[in-house]
Amino acid sequence: MNDATQPKALDTRTAIVTGSTSGIGLAIARRFAAAGANVVINGLGDVAAIETERAAIEADFGVRCVYSPANMLSGAEIAEMVALALETFGSCDILVNNAGIQHVAPIEDFPDEKWQAIIQINLIAAFHSIKAALPAMKERGYGRIINIASAHALVASPYKSAYVAAKHGIAGLTKTVALEAATKGVTVNAICPGYVWTPLVEKQIPDTMAARGLTKEQVIHDVLLEAQPTKEFVTVEQVAGLALFLTSAEAASMTGAILSLDGGWTAH
Repeated sequence: MNDATQPKALDTRTAIVTGSTSGIGLAIARRFAAAGANVVINGLGDVAAIETERAAIEADFGVRCVYSPANMLSGAEIAEMVALALETFGSCDILVNNAGIQHVAPIEDFPDEKWQAIIQINLIAAFHSIKAALPAMKERGYGRIINIASAHALVASPYKSAYVAAKHGIAGLTKTVALEAATKGVTVNAICPGYVWTPLVEKQIPDTMAARGLTKEQVIHDVLLEAQPTKEFVTVEQVAGLALFLTSAEAASMTGAILSLDGGWTAH
């Protein structure tokens, strides 16, 4: 439990983290809660498991945590998620656009519906959430928007046309909104992790095995970690730590930044 007598960096703040029922998003939600923020989590999964995670955030950190089942394919539901934060906590100070899906296939075999879904969830959902949250941030004179992009916002890989296109789009969206909000006390930045061991990465291994004719071990060592000179996966805790820094006073002059956290991948 938190010691309620000790002020925390994010006391009085409210954070929305999309795609936060597991992986990177859950780590960020928990890190923000540990810093004193009330949190809105969102994502897919078993209802009981989500409730366990939600309750654990409250119990572990002494903050309030609510769950939004907003479908990232729906702009209206995303707006309702932001409204939930405003109605429950009175503010939406921090927005983390983390929800994402992936599919791996040569472009000539890439299913149209997979392309549409990846662009919608990885890029268009961020547009809708920023559009809904930014007015309240401007009104309060404070906001931190953090888009979880990818090394694929900066470089490409074969068989990931939709994901690479979406993440390049996130980089452009980040820079544009940063300029629009620059005089309003709102910063907008993107974190670009390399390969992080999460359910999203694990689920793409079979498709990559099929597309490239490789074993699971070959995909991990010769495809995934081949890109990262450190030969180590980025951890969810490392991403969460950088996200927390971007909410700090020390990061107030960082806006429009596309920040690599990729084990040296994009240094090539």
